[in-house]
Amino acid sequence: MSQVMLKHLKVVSFFALTLPTTLSFAAPVAQKHETKQRINHKRTANTAVLAQDEEISIAGSHRAHGSTVILSHKILEQQVPGTNPLKVLAQLPGVQFQSDDPQGIDTYSVQLYMHGFVQNEIGMTLDGIPLGEPTFRNYNGLNPLQAISSENVERLDVTQSAGAESSASTNNLGGTINYVSSAPKDKMGGKVVQTFGSNALYHSFFRFDSGKLNSSGTKFYVSYMRNDTEKWKGGGSQFMQQVNAKFVQPVGEQSNVSAFFNWDSLQMVNYQDYSPNWLQNNGYYLDNFYGLPNAWQNAYNASQGIYPSSYKNVTDPKDASYYDSTASSHDYFGGITSDITLTNRLHWKTTVYGHEQIQPGTYANPYAYQNGQDTIGLNGGPIFEQMRKPTIHRYGFLSSVDYNIARNRISAGVWYENNHYSTYEYAYQQPASASATPLDPFGNFSGVPRRTLWGQQYNTNTFTAFVQDTYRPISNLALHFGFKSVLSTTHVGDAVNWSERFPTLTNDESLTTAKAFLPHVSIEWNFLPHHEVFFDASENVHTYSQSGYNSSNAPMAVSQVAYDAVRNTLKPETAWTFATGYRYDGRFIQGSLYLYRTNFKNRLQQILANSGGGGVFLTNNTATVQNVGGVTMNGVDAGITLTPAKGLEIFNSISYSHSTYDQNITSGGVSYATKNKQVVGYPSFMYKSRLSYSWKALQAFVDAQYYGKRSYDYTGDYKIPHYWMSNAGVSYTFKDISLFNSGSASVHNLVVAFNVYNIANQKYVSTMGQNGYTMNNENGNAYNNQSILLGAPRQFFGSVKAEF
Repeated sequence: MSQVMLKHLKVVSFFALTLPTTLSFAAPVAQKHETKQRINHKRTANTAVLAQDEEISIAGSHRAHGSTVILSHKILEQQVPGTNPLKVLAQLPGVQFQSDDPQGIDTYSVQLYMHGFVQNEIGMTLDGIPLGEPTFRNYNGLNPLQAISSENVERLDVTQSAGAESSASTNNLGGTINYVSSAPKDKMGGKVVQTFGSNALYHSFFRFDSGKLNSSGTKFYVSYMRNDTEKWKGGGSQFMQQVNAKFVQPVGEQSNVSAFFNWDSLQMVNYQDYSPNWLQNNGYYLDNFYGLPNAWQNAYNASQGIYPSSYKNVTDPKDASYYDSTASSHDYFGGITSDITLTNRLHWKTTVYGHEQIQPGTYANPYAYQNGQDTIGLNGGPIFEQMRKPTIHRYGFLSSVDYNIARNRISAGVWYENNHYSTYEYAYQQPASASATPLDPFGNFSGVPRRTLWGQQYNTNTFTAFVQDTYRPISNLALHFGFKSVLSTTHVGDAVNWSERFPTLTNDESLTTAKAFLPHVSIEWNFLPHHEVFFDASENVHTYSQSGYNSSNAPMAVSQVAYDAVRNTLKPETAWTFATGYRYDGRFIQGSLYLYRTNFKNRLQQILANSGGGGVFLTNNTATVQNVGGVTMNGVDAGITLTPAKGLEIFNSISYSHSTYDQNITSGGVSYATKNKQVVGYPSFMYKSRLSYSWKALQAFVDAQYYGKRSYDYTGDYKIPHYWMSNAGVSYTFKDISLFNSGSASVHNLVVAFNVYNIANQKYVSTMGQNGYTMNNENGNAYNNQSILLGAPRQFFGSVKAEF
């Protein structure tokens, strides 16, 4: 890279972090002001970032309409192929990503926090198309991992704190993440990726690009991905396959019509939910029986009270003795976009999209009988297969216009979506003998005795609109103002329940979220060369969640009695966020400081009456969802990058978050001392470091992250210990390798890479709270709560990538 290019590198990030150049981006420009103007013009900025020959990895810019870090395709490619792109965010301050597998693809365990907000409070889109809440059993979208293969992700545009008002999202309290899919290439070609790794990992990816097919520039690509790996403990595998296709038809010189399509199918055997009790007394490797020798016989014996000898001091051994736990999903997802430049000042973009999903999940429940009573009424054996089978049918459109006049860039747009979400739970009878053949959890259970346990159907109509303006009175000052309006109504109906075990569910009720004015204001000032300060403030809202009975903080996923008791106190969650920061982007040193404050109001929380074993089959294990007040978040991030020599970069950052509850919580007539206690699941302190070196075609890195203690109950009585995580990678790229002596065909890039995950073989708790948190640790409630998942031990990966 030339010295001239280095001189003009501008590397900034939303987190007020200046990242190392192996993790940073800037295009060579004549003037800094020109760069900002291009960034603020959506279409030209996208074109610049999508350049195929960029050598630098993360594009970072602080846009006038919000603080944004852009993670480009180059940094994504440094990860093990098939890795969840969200895992890359874990390198940034203020961000915590957790998963029980090294690739971050287990949809049950993936957990993301950004500045105290968990993933269902962060809006996510793909090319602007809403992906809904990125949680397990998403009710209004799909996990981004299932929407697009990681190899086809061109970049991630990440906006924290003040989520962009233009984002098609109704849950962006803590920011937005927009996945941008790569464009078909102009020249015919392809890409093949093959990865091998620990636990019999085989990841394959194949992509064909048509190149320009005619004089108008018509082009497309189609790809296939297959990822198959055994679990690192227990039995069974985690399998996923996916097809992507993208078509682009240019219209004139500056407009185009494009279409994107995704099909995916996954079948994953889940890891067993752990408790701190098990981790302390039984070690790291307890798991469900499925896939292990004598699995069904051992599960059947345990349901009869005959437990493995490895159990030590397990509080509820039956609840540690499930036969299986699985997750499946099948999706069709896509959209058509018209991206039209009407005049040199006016631009119009419209997208129409659709998505259909079926998402069955099972676990073999050993509580068919309790106290001698048949809990499901099928008159069978002691184990039954409990299946939840939600489906999604959603369709919508987005349309926006951009207009440049004088020193203003004005934008306005609308989004409408209709979503039909259906969620039912069934019981299927497993064999009544230890020597029989159990049900295949991924089968269709045809002809097996079945009982419908409960069910609800939700129908949601969502409409949002936004208006925004970025004004530049002088070249180095940008003033932004905008607002968003939200109107969303959800109706629940067709509720069913098995009256012998379940109360009457909420039925024929509606909840509406209506916010006409959600403002966003920001200021950006480059007061000296290489020096920048900014201020950002916004208000956002989270519409009411939906889920199956007793499954989340969805206020209508409860009994009718529980809903009636709180219906007059329910309000949608809102958050005001204020952020300010300073950045310096010199040649050898880049540094930054970022401070924020968030007032999170009307927080909805699920309150369980009993957390004992047997899941929803304990008759007193009922839940309410109530307004428990607010959370105040105050935090700071600081980062510095040193580039003392060509190719060598040293990065360090620290993050501190004081995120506490505003008041005590009263539940069941008992007041719990939660006021001023740190929020669950998110550490107060994080430290991250990365050392990277590049020389010609060789690249190498080693990174480390420290995560402080995390509260495991709302009063902070029990905390999950801190831990270190470290990873390393090395790769070498061969250029333009001829396949035949004639040179008629060649491999443009052949990359050989080797990665190590968890170098120190650290034993640690990854995901927390997937089954909820207890109020305190009285009588060991938190200590015995099965709501943690364990991180994977040391893993090795080797991969080969070839581009033709």
